[in-house]
Amino acid sequence: MWWQLTAGALAVVIAAAGLYAGIVWMHLPRSAAVAPPPAPSPALTSLALPIRAAFYYPWFPEAWHQQGMDPFTHYRPTLGYYGTTVTTVRQQVRAMQYAGIRAGIASWWGQSSATDSRTAMLLQIGALTGFRWALYYELEGQGDPSVSTLASDLAYIGARYASQPGYLRVLGRPVLFVYADGKDSCGMAQRWKQANTFGFYVVLKVFTGYRTCVNQPDAWHQYAPAQAEDSQAGFSFAISPGFWKATESAPRLARDPSRWATSISDMVASRAPWQLVTTFNEWGEGTAVEDATQWQSATAFGIYLDALHRTI
Repeated sequence: MWWQLTAGALAVVIAAAGLYAGIVWMHLPRSAAVAPPPAPSPALTSLALPIRAAFYYPWFPEAWHQQGMDPFTHYRPTLGYYGTTVTTVRQQVRAMQYAGIRAGIASWWGQSSATDSRTAMLLQIGALTGFRWALYYELEGQGDPSVSTLASDLAYIGARYASQPGYLRVLGRPVLFVYADGKDSCGMAQRWKQANTFGFYVVLKVFTGYRTCVNQPDAWHQYAPAQAEDSQAGFSFAISPGFWKATESAPRLARDPSRWATSISDMVASRAPWQLVTTFNEWGEGTAVEDATQWQSATAFGIYLDALHRTI
């Protein structure tokens, strides 16, 4: 398992993040019962909306090898065809922070999955760098998980990750983004409302008629990177640099730096609570803004992150 935290390691991380002065356990004799108790630990910090966040994929190096292709992409990242390691993630977090991205929305494919095994490491780096991570619940896009399955996963995420300093919180609540399939409707919102007895701030993916559902999550988002821009008024604004899937001979959305700059301006002007970059590093679909040899710049961050940086 990647980066399992011992009690000592957790104390180091928390101290490094500047959130706790220390944790001391002791047994006091009855005669000392009148001594003042230790000061309570401060609450985990929340980020204030609006938040600029990017969809992030911790599924490398596995995802480079798909459908008989290696690498599974039309592009070459400047970090090479990397694995999701401490060294790589540190560099990626630095790049996102340069671009004014305050949080990563990390693809999560369930308990004991490869993406799950890397979550603790992402959170450790987040705690040390001031960056925040939310999880992107992908299993909803593969079917309709039952309320009990959703509750089990929420309990798991809450116990393992949501109380760590690197986890994204809004209004004191841990944030969870949820993907969806083309057949989802208000029943999905109902299942999540029933399952979420754990206090998560849930951001569901939109579907036709979502605003009329009786059960509403905390926010909504669209994931449609073949479109340059998407606005869900009052909830989110998402932008994409382009879309060129590895298996396709031509892009569905051609890259255009001038259009990208306009999309950034539109996103900022929208004042949407969630300002979403789709994506930081989904190389298989060709939607990445992470630096690649095809769009390098003098800053070493690449022209797409440079454009975001100029709007900080």
